[in-house]
Amino acid sequence: MTSTTARHVLITGASTGIGRACAIELARRNFSVFAGVRRQIDGSSLRDESNGKIQPVTLDVTDPASIAAAIAEITSIVGADGLCGLVNNAGITVVGPVEFVSMPDWRRQFEVNFFSAVALAQAALPLLRLHVAKNGRGSARLVNMSSIAGRLAQPILGPYTASKHAMESLTDSLRFELAPQGIQVCSINPGAIDTPIWDKAKTQAATISADHPSRPLYGSLIDSIQAAAWKAQAAAVPAGRVAAAVLACMTKAKPRTRYFVGPDAKGAAILKRFLPDRVMDALLRKMIGMAK
Repeated sequence: MTSTTARHVLITGASTGIGRACAIELARRNFSVFAGVRRQIDGSSLRDESNGKIQPVTLDVTDPASIAAAIAEITSIVGADGLCGLVNNAGITVVGPVEFVSMPDWRRQFEVNFFSAVALAQAALPLLRLHVAKNGRGSARLVNMSSIAGRLAQPILGPYTASKHAMESLTDSLRFELAPQGIQVCSINPGAIDTPIWDKAKTQAATISADHPSRPLYGSLIDSIQAAAWKAQAAAVPAGRVAAAVLACMTKAKPRTRYFVGPDAKGAAILKRFLPDRVMDALLRKMIGMAK
């Protein structure tokens, strides 16, 4: 992407993991990065690691006032240059059988993983259009961090996979709607990535203890999914692989509409595309050691 102005990009959920890796990589490639963080200490460490090239922005993606304040702060800095990119990366994982996940937890899952992406897109689009006005069609990018789970639903991860399926649909809609405005839209679909989210998932999984009310009906399935998850963690690829895909979205003249990151994501995408549902279901059951 050629530009006659500074290349400013906002990345949400940049405190750790994928978001942090993306912020550091884009800063290394001479982007001016606004890193959305919830804690000041995370922002300070990002600034230090990037030699001051990253500008932390306090941002709670579930709070409209926080979003408005962050966008106002960014606008005051970028001026007429606008934003060349928005990376909607913030996300959490809620686990449990559909039947036993509380409605507040379902709503929390979608507030962070899905509705925040809608809210940030709405807030940042005027800045993306400013960049297009100065640099031409295709110069601004909107990147949504989805997951292979957005293509392949899995048991016990229903809230998470549902939120990522919604993200896939949102990304497709935005791609159609924003193309006439010269804004390109990409989806990133990682598989197992080596980030702190695994430790958070283990903590949450531990809450589905032996006396949890879901155990009589779903206990063996919960155990199978947990075992499969820890096995996937052992083969997880570095977060830098995702950052490289985001960089491609931000720099290629015609980026792909979707980037699958990791051998598991690429393999699952191919199987899901060509296998009938019942065959895919049987294969997934076998992979996770689930009884028929």
